[in-house]
Amino acid sequence: MSRPNPVILTAVLAVIVLCLGGAAVLKGALYIGKHEGDAMHMVQIVFRMAEGQVPHLDFMTPIGALAFWPVALLVKAGMGVGMAFLWSQVIVAALFLPIVAWVAASRLTPNLALLFGAVVMVLLLALIDGGAETSVSVSMHYNRQAWAAAFVAILAAVIPPVHPRVGQVDGIIIGLMMGVMAMIKVTYFAAFALPVALGLVMTEQRRALVWALATGLVCVGVITLVMGPMVWPAYLGDLRTVAGSEVRAAPGDPLTAVMGAPAYLGGSLVALAGVILLRQARVETGGLILLLLLPGFFYVTYQNYGNDPQWLALLAILLLALRPEPEKVLRNGFGWPLREALGVAAAMALALSVASYANLAYSPLRHLRADVAEYVPLLPRAKRHADLQVLSLRFNRVEARVPLDGPGTGLERYRPQAEREAPPRFMGEDLEECSLEMGLLAVMDAMARDLDAAGLAEGRSALVADMFSSFWLFGAVEPLQGGAPWYYGGLPGWEDADYLLVPRCPRIPQVRDSMIEKIKTRGIPETLTEIRRTPLYILYDKD
Repeated sequence: MSRPNPVILTAVLAVIVLCLGGAAVLKGALYIGKHEGDAMHMVQIVFRMAEGQVPHLDFMTPIGALAFWPVALLVKAGMGVGMAFLWSQVIVAALFLPIVAWVAASRLTPNLALLFGAVVMVLLLALIDGGAETSVSVSMHYNRQAWAAAFVAILAAVIPPVHPRVGQVDGIIIGLMMGVMAMIKVTYFAAFALPVALGLVMTEQRRALVWALATGLVCVGVITLVMGPMVWPAYLGDLRTVAGSEVRAAPGDPLTAVMGAPAYLGGSLVALAGVILLRQARVETGGLILLLLLPGFFYVTYQNYGNDPQWLALLAILLLALRPEPEKVLRNGFGWPLREALGVAAAMALALSVASYANLAYSPLRHLRADVAEYVPLLPRAKRHADLQVLSLRFNRVEARVPLDGPGTGLERYRPQAEREAPPRFMGEDLEECSLEMGLLAVMDAMARDLDAAGLAEGRSALVADMFSSFWLFGAVEPLQGGAPWYYGGLPGWEDADYLLVPRCPRIPQVRDSMIEKIKTRGIPETLTEIRRTPLYILYDKD
């Protein structure tokens, strides 16, 4: 079996980075077409970290610091947040490039090495979370980075190198990739740590396992030194909050649907077929490790919004790499030649993943072609960060959903069967039944400007009874110490808040209502005083 030329492989991957990364940064700004709430979530965390705040200690998030640290460093250095995001992706891809080239060149054929390297580079440089919807978004960029790290660690564990003497290098790489997963999104680490460790044992890469464990311990020590020892219990506390969240424990379909619903059943069957075919081809170790990986593939997909099974591309690469040599003509009970059967299964996995990866690969080019006349700054009062732009339509068009079966509509008799939960009473009144569908940025901007004009913003902070609390990005209000850029549960930051801000038309009414009920349960309303009421919000002073 021929091996790829490492120099040529590295050069080709560098060209991919140059083309996709260049297409992104040459635009001179970041133009997003959807998920502006996710963009504000990212910006909040980046700004806080650039000011020296520590995730989990100074604010609540289940996402690890490494997901935002490269962007925060560039912002701290003076770059606008839009270009900082784009350049951070290029920098991360450049750091991954020699690692990917090393792992692929030492284990795969030339064509497979190129495919694997291209898949990882696309994950790192894309400007969309996946799926088939054509747009540009920064949403869940950390998922793509974590998948890239997982792909490297899994390939290195499942496929032993041609030259076993490189165990030290492989172990350091695997340890680093596991550390990256843990400090980006711990779901990936939890899902793949055991299969990767068992893979190293079963493929007799024990030296690599020792070095991987040692590297992991070094990573823990460095993080503890940089962020402080209390970051670990705080990180675990945030993860526990999310696991028990009534509003965000899982952001998509149920786990059973991710495994067996019509949209995912084909991939699940191909994966199981691959395991069976490997066992029939006497590749017992590879088949067993792949079987151990499947629960992690399903679980991570279940935990990710959109439930995009991006692991299918890796499945195809593993099936092709584990096939028996051409001279070994093996057949199963049906008479199928197993090398060819595994090739068919890999082709099916690639076919199922092509829509998502084509969308990922094309997204930087789509960004390059964006018509800048259709965009406006996401943060209109932050001149330095005008390089983060959003579609004007999504900023300026404000739309809401309200029920039409209220009193006097003639539809009252249908309401008991509507299975709609009535909003809670708070401070002696029923809260409005309304959910904001579009125009979140305009609403945040308007609330911030109103608070500034009323003289209520300077040096003050507020707990917002909604999924997003980003309005401080638009005005003089201070970010809430201990607050959550994205709400998952509890009342994060309540002790340090000066105000309670209740949107009259929240983005997620269930979140508002849940937070209000928690406040009422604590017996807090008696200590609140309404100090301002507008068509957009009600503001209560805690003192």
